[in-house]
Amino acid sequence: MELFKKLKKHTKMSFLNYGIVIVFYIVIQILAMSGHLTNSLKGQLIPIVSYVIMALALNLVVGISGELSLGHAGFMSVGAFSGVVVSMSMAGSAPEPVRLICAILIGALLAGLAGVIIGIPVLRLNGDYLAIVTLAFGEIIKNVMNCLYVGVDGAGIHVSFKDAGSLGMAADGKILINGPIGANGVTKLSTFMAGTVLLIIVLIIIQNLVNSRTGLAIMAIRDNRIAAEASGVPVTKYKLIAFVTSAAIAGAAGALYALNYSTIAPKKFDFNTSILVLVFVVLGGIGNMTGSIIAAALLTILPELLRKFADYRMLIYAIVLIIVMIATNNEKVRAFVNGLKKKPAQEEAK
Repeated sequence: MELFKKLKKHTKMSFLNYGIVIVFYIVIQILAMSGHLTNSLKGQLIPIVSYVIMALALNLVVGISGELSLGHAGFMSVGAFSGVVVSMSMAGSAPEPVRLICAILIGALLAGLAGVIIGIPVLRLNGDYLAIVTLAFGEIIKNVMNCLYVGVDGAGIHVSFKDAGSLGMAADGKILINGPIGANGVTKLSTFMAGTVLLIIVLIIIQNLVNSRTGLAIMAIRDNRIAAEASGVPVTKYKLIAFVTSAAIAGAAGALYALNYSTIAPKKFDFNTSILVLVFVVLGGIGNMTGSIIAAALLTILPELLRKFADYRMLIYAIVLIIVMIATNNEKVRAFVNGLKKKPAQEEAK
């Protein structure tokens, strides 16, 4: 206990985040073994983990870098469909865990590459301009996926933006992505354990980045761009590091998410998904990784918990969001929370 008190604040927060994830995993396993895990909640486990990872990725841009991105569903889409192609093309030649790992890695790599392509010209912009361009990027990716046809046969992978008939595959060929229909017959490879491991890896990456010299430079740019530039900090470079890292993590989350379903369509990764993830970040606290984990998990489960209220569940969901938003931005509530934080520190000082 004394050792824990001597740890730095950011180290304590890191252990807290790992603890939340591990406790959640243990609780789910206990519920599953005792037979109290409902089918509804069981089906939500992978989406919960995927959205938590997405919230952490977006918080790296919005909270740590201080930039507003409205196109993270586009990076998730790149990771999802590239992961599906990798997984399905490796069917029969590699065990399922290897296929899942390769799908997540390739999904992260290609989403990170997309982050570089969009980030180099876009991150020279600020504020609303950056938000508009990232929004446009998300919509462009969705429309590209709607026109994308991918197939595989003995000769390899075939790609077309016209129609499935123009792929030119052999008779034994198989269509992997069929335009707006998306991917059908996907083998479900994602598991809750794999998602939990990926989440812990993402936390390690983000928390080490934030607490490093690079993270300090990124936050310095967020707090005062002019002062950072005057001090010789290469602004575009550090903003690009945060943006590309966030995009790669979103791609990994997309691959994990897509391989939890037998069918996945491009319309799933539209503007509404980007806004949903942004809601998680805002309600959890901008720059607060712990809050992002809790908010994403609770708000993903909430609509399912309210399903018994039928037509009123989304109304209740919206009311809960409004109440939380008002509460988290209320000065009295903030003063009360800050007072609770100060008491242990005062007692320790005595």
